[in-house]
Amino acid sequence: MKRVLLYSLLLVGGLISSQFLAGFGAFWIKLMTMFCLSFIMIHVGHEFDMDKMRPRQYAWDYLVAGTAAAFPWILCAVYFVIVMAPRELWGHVDQWKGALLLARFSSPTSAGVLFSMLAAAGLSATWLFRKARILAIFDDLDTILLMIPLKMMMVGLRWQLLVMVMVILVLLWLAWRYLHQWRLPVGWPWMLLYAGIVTAVCEAIYLASRVIDDTVPVHLEVLLPAFVLGCLLARPSGQAEHEESPVGVWVSACFMVLVGLSMPPIQSAAPAEMLEPIEKPVLAFANVSASTLALKDTFPGWGVIAWHVLLITLLANLGKMFPSLCYRREATLRERIAIAVGMFPRGEVGAGVLVISLSYGLAGPSLTVAVLSLALNLLLTGVFIAVVKGLIAGTTTTPARKSE
Repeated sequence: MKRVLLYSLLLVGGLISSQFLAGFGAFWIKLMTMFCLSFIMIHVGHEFDMDKMRPRQYAWDYLVAGTAAAFPWILCAVYFVIVMAPRELWGHVDQWKGALLLARFSSPTSAGVLFSMLAAAGLSATWLFRKARILAIFDDLDTILLMIPLKMMMVGLRWQLLVMVMVILVLLWLAWRYLHQWRLPVGWPWMLLYAGIVTAVCEAIYLASRVIDDTVPVHLEVLLPAFVLGCLLARPSGQAEHEESPVGVWVSACFMVLVGLSMPPIQSAAPAEMLEPIEKPVLAFANVSASTLALKDTFPGWGVIAWHVLLITLLANLGKMFPSLCYRREATLRERIAIAVGMFPRGEVGAGVLVISLSYGLAGPSLTVAVLSLALNLLLTGVFIAVVKGLIAGTTTTPARKSE
C-alpha cells in the first residue's frame, strides 16, 4: 500500500497546485495527461481478454456499467435543480439542460486512476481487477457516447457528433475482430511511441475540426483509441500477465500529478479565459436571464457549499453502488461491494465534462459544488482502494470464476 499512498499524495499535490496555476500551461498539462493515459490504456488493452463465444456476458457488463454511470448522473442532476435552484425554475427546460450537462461529471470512473491504484495495491491478479477493467472502460465509453446527445441538446444536430459515433463504432469493431492479431513490437519504448502517436492523432483531429467549425469540434478522448490499440497488439510468447515495468510505474505516478493539475479552479465563478478554450462558448440559453440556471445571482457562502459538496458526493457514490447488486453467481457479497467502491474514483474524464460545461456558459455555485465534489473524490481515492483491499482480503480467485 506504500505505492497507493504515494499516488494519493501525488494526486493531492497536483490538485493543490492546480488552484495556483489558474489555467497556466493548460494546453501542455492536457497533452501530457492524454499521453500518460494513452500509455496506461494501451497496457490495459494489451492484457485484456474476451471470450467471443459469450457476447451476452459483455452486453450485461455494459448494462451494469451504464446503469452505474446513469444513477449518479440522474441523482446529481435532480439535486442541482430541486435543491439548489429556486422553486419557480424547476419546470424550466433550460434549467434541466444545464443540470443534466453539469451533473455528468459524476458518472465516469477514472479508468487510468483506478487501474494504476489497483495495480499499486497488488490486486492485478484478482477477479475484481478483471471485472473493474471491463466496467470502468464501459463506464467511460457510456459517458463519451452520452455526451453526444447532451451536446446536441445544447447546440443542435451537427455532423461532427455523428462522425464521433461512426469512429467509436469502427474502433469497437476493430477490437472485436482483430483481438491480439497485430504483430508489432511491444517493448516499453514502443509503447511510449504508440502512446505519443495516439495522443498526436486525437489532438490533430480536434484542432483540425476546430478550424472547420470551432463551436463543435470533434473531441475524441484518447481512452478508447489507446485501449483498442492495446487490444490489437499481439502478445509475445512467454510474456508474464500483469507484468509492470518501472517505466509504467513512473508514467502512472506522472499521471496522478497531471490528473490533479487538470482540475478546474475552485471558485464561485471561473472566467472562461482562465482555462484553455476547449470549445467556443455557445449559450443555447442566451436569451434566458442569468438566474435561469440558479448559478449566477447569489453565492450562498462556503458553509452551505460544503454541505452541498458532501451531499452531492454521497449521492454520486451511492449511485455507483449498483454493481454490488449484480454478479451474484461470480462473486461474494464482499467482492461485489468492493467492485462498487472501486468504481468511486473520478478523474480526467469528469474534469473534462466540467470544462465543457464552462465552455457552454455554466458558472456559479453548482459548478463550484461539482468541482469540489470531484476534488473530494480524488482526495479519497487512496481511502477507496484501502477499503477495496480490506473487503477482498482472504478471498480467492479460481479459473472457474474468471468472467472474461
